[in-house]
Amino acid sequence: MSERELHLAAYDISEPRRLTAALKLTRTYATGGQKSVHEIYLTPAERSALVQDMGALMDLSTDRFLLLRLDPRSRVHTLGKAVAPSDPDYFYVG
Repeated sequence: MSERELHLAAYDISEPRRLTAALKLTRTYATGGQKSVHEIYLTPAERSALVQDMGALMDLSTDRFLLLRLDPRSRVHTLGKAVAPSDPDYFYVG
């Protein structure tokens, strides 16, 4: 099984129905985040699926999506009561 890498996913969706769908899609993979920015651990296959699924629900003329792989050598810093993201033992996608 491939090792998951930490990504930052952010989106700006203009229509409320698509915004809700984007939130549900990213929360499927998310380990943390707030509003429209999420910390996500992904394998290469999961990354491809997320990009494809997000592309299918977006209106490319008005919506935006950013998926940024974070450098695995970097340390995670949290502020206040924040909990550092961690890769869980399993994800339920369905």
